[in-house]
Amino acid sequence: MVWIPGGEFSMGANDPPDMDEVGMKATEDARPIHRVYVDGFFMDQADVTNAQFTAFVKATGYVTIAERKPRAEDFPGAPPENLIAGSVVYTPPNHPVPLNNHFQWWSYIPGANWRHPLGPKSDLKGKENYPVVHIAYEDAESYARWAGKRLPTEAEWEFAARGGRAGEPFVWGEEFCASGKFMANTHQGHFPDKDTGQDGFIGIAPVASFAPNQYGLYDMAGNVWQWTSDWYRPDYYTQLARAGSVTRNPRGPDSSFDPSEPNQPKKVHRGGSFLCTDQYCSRYIVGTRGKGEVSTGTNHLGFRCVKDVKLLRSVKA
Repeated sequence: MVWIPGGEFSMGANDPPDMDEVGMKATEDARPIHRVYVDGFFMDQADVTNAQFTAFVKATGYVTIAERKPRAEDFPGAPPENLIAGSVVYTPPNHPVPLNNHFQWWSYIPGANWRHPLGPKSDLKGKENYPVVHIAYEDAESYARWAGKRLPTEAEWEFAARGGRAGEPFVWGEEFCASGKFMANTHQGHFPDKDTGQDGFIGIAPVASFAPNQYGLYDMAGNVWQWTSDWYRPDYYTQLARAGSVTRNPRGPDSSFDPSEPNQPKKVHRGGSFLCTDQYCSRYIVGTRGKGEVSTGTNHLGFRCVKDVKLLRSVKA
């Protein structure tokens, strides 16, 4: 783990210069920028890997949500033949498509889970150091408890991602390609049908494949989204800004609300993934936000953990 010293910072993001209303490009829910203070904490240097999650499962016998058969009471009206364990997998079309319907590149695949990230015929051979994916919020919380840690708040995550750099759009600085070099695993080519892999990877990459930020943290932009502990509300930053003072250690709103899916409880995702591109989703910009239904994982969603100083002291004692 890496020590994050804590302090005060401006949280949130300005609009990208080429922002439009396509997909998740708009950043209204990351504004207004407001002042926040967080105490110091320790954070995992990289996302939790397949090897680390394997150790957790072997020690506890834990079964992830994607490996469990969906219950009929949770999906009233669903045909029994549809209640099959699985998860959501990015499946690129073989031709350009309009970007107003994400179901054109996301599919529910029976048998997909953290052990089989692309479906039942895939496995983790040679991917021990890749981030574990298809992790629902409950799965991430369970791992964190077992490890004596917890999931970061959204404010902690952003403070750590910034690495002490103020007002810059990217974890690494002002330019997306610093000196012509890709600094994170994102999507190049034409989204969603063609990833050219100019950054060295088509799809997911091993953790720590790119340079760390100023705090020594890897992959705080791109590769896989990361869970935070905050409930998602698009108006939460407005609530904090109205207080007119520095918010200390915010823990997020008391409940979730997403106007586009008001009945779906969602937590905040941060960091973007290997699918982020300025053609559709520019969430590799530090300060921007994602969101996800708590019982849903995908093959571009993982997590990392944090630990409070007092927790570390109690373990040592």
